[in-house]
Amino acid sequence: MQKKISSALISVFYKDGLEPVVKTLQQLNIKIYSTGGTQKFIEDLNIQCEPVEKLTTYPSILGGRVKTLHPAVFGGILGRRDWDQDIKEMQQYNIPEIDLVIVDLYPFEEVLEQQKQKASSSKESLEEALIIEKIDIGGPSMIRAAAKNFKDVLVIAAKEDYQPLVELLQNQQGETNFEQRKQYAAKAFEVVMNYDIAISNYFNQSLFNPFHSKQSLRYGENPHQHAMFYGDLKESFDQLHGKEISYNNLVDINAAIELISEFDAPDNITFAIIKHTNVCGISQRSSIKESWDAALAGDPESAFGGVLVTNATVDAATASAINELFFEVLIAPSFNEDALQILKSKKNRILLQLKTQNVKLKTQYKSVLNGTLVQDNDEGNFSEWKEVGGRTTTQTEHDDLVFANIVCKHLKSNAIALIKNKQLIGKGCGQTSRIDALRQAIEKSNQFKFDLKGGVLASDAFFPFNDCVQLAHAAGIEAFIQPGGSVRDKDSIDYCVQNNLAMVITGMRHFRH
Repeated sequence: MQKKISSALISVFYKDGLEPVVKTLQQLNIKIYSTGGTQKFIEDLNIQCEPVEKLTTYPSILGGRVKTLHPAVFGGILGRRDWDQDIKEMQQYNIPEIDLVIVDLYPFEEVLEQQKQKASSSKESLEEALIIEKIDIGGPSMIRAAAKNFKDVLVIAAKEDYQPLVELLQNQQGETNFEQRKQYAAKAFEVVMNYDIAISNYFNQSLFNPFHSKQSLRYGENPHQHAMFYGDLKESFDQLHGKEISYNNLVDINAAIELISEFDAPDNITFAIIKHTNVCGISQRSSIKESWDAALAGDPESAFGGVLVTNATVDAATASAINELFFEVLIAPSFNEDALQILKSKKNRILLQLKTQNVKLKTQYKSVLNGTLVQDNDEGNFSEWKEVGGRTTTQTEHDDLVFANIVCKHLKSNAIALIKNKQLIGKGCGQTSRIDALRQAIEKSNQFKFDLKGGVLASDAFFPFNDCVQLAHAAGIEAFIQPGGSVRDKDSIDYCVQNNLAMVITGMRHFRH
């Protein structure tokens, strides 16, 4: 339905880009209502506008906190043009129709960031009064009112829409259609939502909140998908070098940090390689260079283009070795200066310095069916250590099984991890059956000529049959770790007892979908 705009209410903080809008409204003989600084801006252009105070019969009061909160304003925005009762009441109380609302919001986030920077540099506390005064009340209310009444009213809530508005008004001679008004209403609600989230985060800054702030990403998982990041990356790491972090980078970086947080340094120097959120190489050694070499050897083919992460300082020798591989991201708690010089030789290579060794999220979020799933993070390795096999694990097997269970926890289900001397030597992940995951793990191990004899196996969930332990045993595996819980646990346990194999039940499943 086409609607002719006859009047507009303009009240904005930022005036840049507003002049063409106002001049277009004047050319189309659209009456303008305005407030304070916006009114002065318009009048300085020699364009007539009506002060809102004339509608409300009240001046701006309480230091500017109350200007537009009045039935004469909101009645003009919310009045339904096809409801007889609304029209009658608007006439009774001399409320004019307002067909176009152009309102932006006080710069809450900008002032908050300025205060943070000031406090950071001078070690002063935030000037909360300045921040609080940038919490807009009338602006969001007018935007929401206009968006709610999009059937009759067009709302512009962002200055980047000024030029498109000018083109729309000129091309359609001041008329708008239903779909255009609905589209701008949707954007208006998004603007207000993000504004409210920023304010909520300020008041809840001591609590974990994934919607702390937002930034646009180049694109999403694929180039045709728009993407945003809501959160504060600076809380986790500093970017020392490289190109802008992408959506896929962030997904892998999250997986890498979650994994490395499982291992304490400096006693357990760990290096891992992540590809599409799965671990494709990981090891623990006495030095970072040895750890890198062993991690890469686990699957040098998959490591190409991966995300690398370690819990130790990257030195020059390790940097030189890493520099031979093409990778997207390297994450470490620190870098030696000579190591940085080597690694910065590739301009797009992303180098991230962790701010803490234990970046552990307490809550996980996933969007499904236009809603959000929320769950506790999968913390811990095992809830019990129950030796149920034909023999007790050796110390080496025990240490490898503990390591293997963590690695398996960070593979997509169904998942199998094969470990020997704290080195991933084969893995199967994302398979639709556990036996297929095992076959994939054994095939990977054989591909890179590893000897599975003396190795151990971790499974992210129970064995529904004894086929996995049989196949793994035939390949050389002699110790297993799994959560248990199958009605047929006894089948696998009996096989281990009969063949003098070690098996540990943990009582803790680690599905990862």
